[in-house]
Amino acid sequence: MTCGILFDFNGVIIDDEPQHCDALTTTLAEYGYTLDRDTYYRDYLGFDDRECFRFSFVRAGLPADDATLLQAVERKSTHYERSVRHSMRLVPGVSDFIEAAALDGFQLAIVSAALRREIDLVLDLAGLRPHFAEIVAAENVSACKPDPEGYNRARTSLALQPSRCVVVEDSIPGLTAARAAGLPCAMLATSHPESALGEADLVWRDFVGHEPAELPWTHG
Repeated sequence: MTCGILFDFNGVIIDDEPQHCDALTTTLAEYGYTLDRDTYYRDYLGFDDRECFRFSFVRAGLPADDATLLQAVERKSTHYERSVRHSMRLVPGVSDFIEAAALDGFQLAIVSAALRREIDLVLDLAGLRPHFAEIVAAENVSACKPDPEGYNRARTSLALQPSRCVVVEDSIPGLTAARAAGLPCAMLATSHPESALGEADLVWRDFVGHEPAELPWTHG
């Protein structure tokens, strides 16, 4: 029977959290708001772009209407895309892992707070797009992680029971979302130290030397 692997994107497929941090920091500075790296990793990881800006603008007493948030998201995306086109680093071993999973017959999906065009850009540059049957991006959900909406939507689209799916994440909100969706979750220590990921079913540093069969499947 078919099984599915639901991948987060940033910090799981592409090692770009530093680039997202820099793009967000640069954009917020254009609005007069200062964000440091430690605060980003503590308070922002797992948010979609809209929530990052809403959270920041409310804190700073700045307008947080829909038009202002949309403008900020577009500015940040421009900074991010320029950075990725200049230098893109995938999580070590992820290409081989995805290709092996596809060859083994797993259904693959991405569930991410990233914009769809950012996901498409990376998958096209990396040559990985054909392996994914479903992509749930920021535009496709009404609530970002830790809400389970994205994972529920992807699993339903793949027509798989929770016992036939595994999530691969790197953020604490992502782990919470997987748990709320009733899905086992493997974590990569790309954005948090391994010591902070003890609630996961499995923790890997990256994908090097690992195979899909090692994931924490529950179907027996």
